Amino acid sequence: MKKRTLLSCMFLIVTALFALAGCGKKASSTDAVVVGIQQDLDSLDPHKVEAAGTREVLFNVFEGLVKPTSSGEMKGAVAESYTVNDAGTEYTFVLRQGVKFHNGQTVTAEDVKYSLDRAAGKLSGMEAPLVSDFKNVDTIEIVDEKTIKLTLSSPNTEFIAFMTVAIIPKDYNDQAKNPVGTGPYKFVSFTPQDSFVMTRFDDYWGEKPHIKDVTFRIVTNADSVVMALKAGTIDIYPYLTHQQAKELTKDFNIEVGPTNLVQALFLNNDKEPLNNVDVRRALNMAMNPKEIIDMVFGGYGNEIGSHFIPAFKLYYDETTKDIYKYDVDGAKKLLADAGYPNGFEFVITVPGNYEAHCDTAEVLVEQFKKIGVTAKIKKVDWSTWLSDVYNGRNYEATVVGVDAKLAPGDLMKRFRAEASNNFINYKNPEFDALYNKAIVSTSQNEKVELYHQMQQMLAKDAASVYIQDPAKLVAVKKGIEGFLFYPLYVIDMSTIQYK
Repeated sequence: MKKRTLLSCMFLIVTALFALAGCGKKASSTDAVVVGIQQDLDSLDPHKVEAAGTREVLFNVFEGLVKPTSSGEMKGAVAESYTVNDAGTEYTFVLRQGVKFHNGQTVTAEDVKYSLDRAAGKLSGMEAPLVSDFKNVDTIEIVDEKTIKLTLSSPNTEFIAFMTVAIIPKDYNDQAKNPVGTGPYKFVSFTPQDSFVMTRFDDYWGEKPHIKDVTFRIVTNADSVVMALKAGTIDIYPYLTHQQAKELTKDFNIEVGPTNLVQALFLNNDKEPLNNVDVRRALNMAMNPKEIIDMVFGGYGNEIGSHFIPAFKLYYDETTKDIYKYDVDGAKKLLADAGYPNGFEFVITVPGNYEAHCDTAEVLVEQFKKIGVTAKIKKVDWSTWLSDVYNGRNYEATVVGVDAKLAPGDLMKRFRAEASNNFINYKNPEFDALYNKAIVSTSQNEKVELYHQMQQMLAKDAASVYIQDPAKLVAVKKGIEGFLFYPLYVIDMSTIQYK
């Protein structure tokens, strides 16, 4: 019996290894790379994407009139240049000539106007913008065959960051299944829960990518990541935990850089007892960010004290980190004053495919025990998290990372009372007034001051428990180079190459 059991176990292990290897091909030449990603794509239509994890993949397929560089600057893409009037209400773009779509058609001014009208909800039959950032767009005009002018209803001197919105062919209605853009890579196939495949676009207007074929392999089971890397079915994986990184030093280089996300224990401000500001402040005082960074991220990561990331150097208020000091006794007193001397229970809903967020939640559970608060972890799949937590707001707390475009206002606008993506249900009229003033200001000094005030307000209201901008630990197979860190959430495959 024992012999049969042992053989059965060995058979199951071997079968599992073969199955894992079958989930992704090894690169057969230096012309192919497989990248592991943590979540399924929520849409292939670039104007309908919600998830940061989808945007980081589609960055390679679609381009806007401008696109960001790894240093955070906006450079021309489908447009070769642009100007902004002093009031921040008119953005004029000179189109790059000869840019082609992946279907072989040349991009025209009509295509650009169509794309921007579609994003702004101005096409016939549309009732609302597909891209919320375009609510402020008044008119989109074709000045001539190579010039487009976009006029805003009210000033927004940061709007250039939103002109990364994808330019797509006019009246093409199959983006959801067969996306067509202008990026350095073109779409090949998408298998939900499995893979997204793309290949080099040889008619790309800019510098051609080094790698011909790229597969993004969806790995929702975090426990299988290291095995897949060691088996050679994944060449690059950008979301390692510290423990995983320690297991991969032989055949992989571990690249370290900022993730440019706000990682927090996000709190639903409408749920009792989290609707009590003293309860939220107590949780902030019970959270030890250094312990989380050391235990989960191996000491890498930047502590934050509000919903802002250090990459926005000019607008980042570092002093928010000092508003709540780790103080167990102080947290207990706040709970007692709030009417919870014996603590309370609540549930932290976490997307189970994000190992680092799950591990962070585990540490938080232990930290909160010290003040008599019982937190229970509920792991859900990514689609459930999007529907129940992010869109449905049916949750108490969650650990996740939130990204933003390269505009300080994009970090703040979700916390306006009216914002459709204000998933923590934060409501403060003073905050809304500050945001409305900042977004139209043409004075840089005034904008800095206003954004500092908003960060302070979110922190002092304990809108959530802000932890860090996590470090991104990236496994890159030895022999591959060129991975770049951006000040936003993207995976740029155009710079990757074999040595």
